[in-house]
Amino acid sequence: MAIALDETISEKRNWTDEEFMALPDGDRYELVNGELIIVGNSGMEHGNLGAFLCGLLEIYARRNKLGSTFDSSTAFTMKTGNKRSPDVSFVAKDRLRGLKKLPKGFFQGAPDLAVEIISPSNTFDEIHTKIVEYFDSGSKLVWVIHPDEESVLVYHKPQPDKLLQRSDSLDGETIIPGFTVPLAELFADLDFFAND
Repeated sequence: MAIALDETISEKRNWTDEEFMALPDGDRYELVNGELIIVGNSGMEHGNLGAFLCGLLEIYARRNKLGSTFDSSTAFTMKTGNKRSPDVSFVAKDRLRGLKKLPKGFFQGAPDLAVEIISPSNTFDEIHTKIVEYFDSGSKLVWVIHPDEESVLVYHKPQPDKLLQRSDSLDGETIIPGFTVPLAELFADLDFFAND
């Protein structure tokens, strides 16, 4: 049963996994320092970029038995107890060893790959704080996608290592070996009517 959001729930407090999972559908949430943060919905461009990348990663990871991919509704429990939901995430098979099914609850730790897609409402400090927390909790690779600039910042630690532009490709490196996608394909214009 869903929990109704009211002033009591909006206050800082300790949340159980069950309470967090019972929050009303329709919004995305993160839990930061005991405070419930309503992440909200994203626009079409943001949602499509996430769906496209998530789909490519999942198909590739399943075919090659590398791990599992998750969308933006999946929360991960950080070392701090915060619950973060990257726009796209991937957990390598070694960290899922012994499981026949994925847990219904939250993964303890950050995903191996966390992807954040910049929205107009995001601030630099907010994204940087998430990146630091991802690495502190076990991430090995973070991609920050800038739709307006058609670029991606690649992180192996809380400071960016590379700036990729439209002529470059995303590379799964040792986290998702062999996976690549050209940024030109990620940021492609709609071509539904090209042959009409």
